[in-house]
Amino acid sequence: MTQMSRLPSAPGREDIDLGRILGLLLRHKWWILAVTLLFGAAGYVSALLKPPIYEGDALVHVERRASVSPLGDLATVMGEEENTSAEVQILRSRMVLGRVVDRLALDTQVSPRRLPVVGDYLVRQGVTRDDLTELGWMTAPLGWLERLMPEAWDLSHLVWAGESLQLARLEVADPYRGAAFRLVAGRDAGYQLFGPDGDLLGVGRVGDTARFAGGDVVLSVREMTAAPGAEFSLSKRPQVSAIDSLLGRLTVTEQGSGSSASTGMLRLTLTGTDIDRVRESLDALAETFLMQNVERQSAQADQSLAFLDEQAVALKASLSSAEDRLNAYRVEVDSIDLDSEAASVVEQLISVEEQLNTLDFQEAELVQRFTRNHPTYQALMRQRGILNQEKARLEERVSEMPESQQEIVRLTRDVEVTQAIYVNVLNRAQEVAVAKAGTIGNVRVIDDAYVDDDPVAPDAGLMMALATVIGAFLAVAVVLVRGMLNRGIESPDQLEDLGLPVYATVPLSEFQQRLVKRVKYRSDRRSQPVIKGLLALTQPTDMAIEALRGLRTSLHFAMMEASNNCLMITGPSPEIGKSFISLNLGVICAQAGQKVLVIDADMRKGHLHSAFGAKAEGGLSDLLSDKSEVAEVIRHTEVEGLDYLSRGACPPNPSELLMRERFTTLMEQFSRDYDLVIVDTPPVLAVTDASIVGNRVGTSLLVTRFKLNPVKEVRVALRRLETSNVRVKGCILNAMDPSARHGYGYGHYVYAYQ
Repeated sequence: MTQMSRLPSAPGREDIDLGRILGLLLRHKWWILAVTLLFGAAGYVSALLKPPIYEGDALVHVERRASVSPLGDLATVMGEEENTSAEVQILRSRMVLGRVVDRLALDTQVSPRRLPVVGDYLVRQGVTRDDLTELGWMTAPLGWLERLMPEAWDLSHLVWAGESLQLARLEVADPYRGAAFRLVAGRDAGYQLFGPDGDLLGVGRVGDTARFAGGDVVLSVREMTAAPGAEFSLSKRPQVSAIDSLLGRLTVTEQGSGSSASTGMLRLTLTGTDIDRVRESLDALAETFLMQNVERQSAQADQSLAFLDEQAVALKASLSSAEDRLNAYRVEVDSIDLDSEAASVVEQLISVEEQLNTLDFQEAELVQRFTRNHPTYQALMRQRGILNQEKARLEERVSEMPESQQEIVRLTRDVEVTQAIYVNVLNRAQEVAVAKAGTIGNVRVIDDAYVDDDPVAPDAGLMMALATVIGAFLAVAVVLVRGMLNRGIESPDQLEDLGLPVYATVPLSEFQQRLVKRVKYRSDRRSQPVIKGLLALTQPTDMAIEALRGLRTSLHFAMMEASNNCLMITGPSPEIGKSFISLNLGVICAQAGQKVLVIDADMRKGHLHSAFGAKAEGGLSDLLSDKSEVAEVIRHTEVEGLDYLSRGACPPNPSELLMRERFTTLMEQFSRDYDLVIVDTPPVLAVTDASIVGNRVGTSLLVTRFKLNPVKEVRVALRRLETSNVRVKGCILNAMDPSARHGYGYGHYVYAYQ
């Protein structure tokens, strides 16, 4: 035998016994495999039953915006890069998605009533109502299932492949938003509409617009292909809910965005269960995005044109006033003309004034877009400062001229500057008007919507693999957790740590399990194992019997110093195999030539008699109550040298009977008449019978069952026996799982004749 090593653990923690873990997994390998296969099959079936998910995509290009403002493309002037992130957010906005929802009526839901769980799968496989009729399902749908759940399994109300309902219009008042209506197909293109509470709202016909619930519900059915009685569920979701649903299936990514400059290429990806619906939604989304972009461009042009018209009126009035002042002064001074130097100064002043005026327009736009600390705004201020310095220099030159020349220069400058600005504004207004008339936006649809016929989900193989892994993990986890929570004895070492030698480790026998039959007692309604035969006779080469032969040898030496040849077999709790040990040990000892008597001292629930197919009456209780004599109750068996004494009729006071002197006298008599007397007693922790019997026998053995009796329970049983002055000679570990031998470093080996 080899004891498997244990890994060292941190102080205060139990060692991790890899051998025990391996033993647990080996013992439950078939259960783990069954759970794993069950999960894998469930994952595959779930993938088949789930509706297929299709994915479509479209490609749009957001070009650099051509500005229609009176200032030109300020971003280009100032070196500012165009960013498409704003366009992405606009594309995902409720403004754009809301238009798509309204255009395609995505907030209107039509759900056909189908067979639960597998209905959609059958429809995808093309199962029609005629197919069911040929199978006879319509006359007797699913037999007992129809009787068990007649409403759920009424196939006449279900919708199958080839049947559909298309709505032209569904409008509901706010109180009915989100509520489900039930439409039942009728004959001759008619239908009935039921409200959310199940009440009939009215009837209608395909192609007609009908009003229900006092006009709160307006319904128009475009086309209906369904048998009479087929049901559909109709609902009008809140627009926000429909928008969120569409947004959850939409993905917008910029193509080639890893480069330093933005490409403006946006890939729109949409998923859904209906190929046509996905394609329509993508096309509508791209078209709506394009139209709103054109509307934004046109609105900007309108604002710019209104601003230019307003400026043109003011500039025209200023120009007329400046011309009048110049003409009046010339008349007053008799038409003084400018010399060449003054004309040059005027031209320069006009140029500077035009640039300053342009900067005023730019500043008005920058204030709306940036703060005054923005680098672009600061650059404009520096440019203005330079122009103001140049203007001050020119005005200083003018101030050095004669007074009459100065005045004519100023007046001429006002006329020329105002006229130049006025002409520029008129030209720009014409440009904006032309741009507005030809507005096409800066968004182009590069690739129209395309939806692949192959679904992207669910992946049956992947789901089955994941389910299999999860099943295996859960099965192993359950086995390990149960093993950790189970504090039952799993090793003889645990018994020896209590100071008890282990005389035998009896493996669990599959043949013995077949000999045990569980019956119900009317008194407590609990199951009780009953032995129907002896393993030592039916399977003499079983490993359990070989272990008991080893126990027979050990007992020969253990009982040499005992006060008598009486042996008590007891245990802490019921159903641990005391009777199995007692009977088969008796058979083995008798086969070795000893004269053996097995006594059933469990006068409450003893069942040794069932192993021989006899009745309990006429046994120990009758003998102790002086109702029978020894010769009348001792029963002989087919095994030579083996006798047994049944429990007898169930007495009301078993413990009191055992405490009588009569029991002591009988044990002395049996000890003289037999080579070995085996007494099978009730559990120690249940009643006090074992403590009484233990004082009448020379040797006591405690039977414990593998993984059933905790160490603490065994310790309490030993303490109770010691309190009654009963010394336990040793223990028997019964029902040891043979598959656990590798996990605990010991086992049983088959060495039979060939």
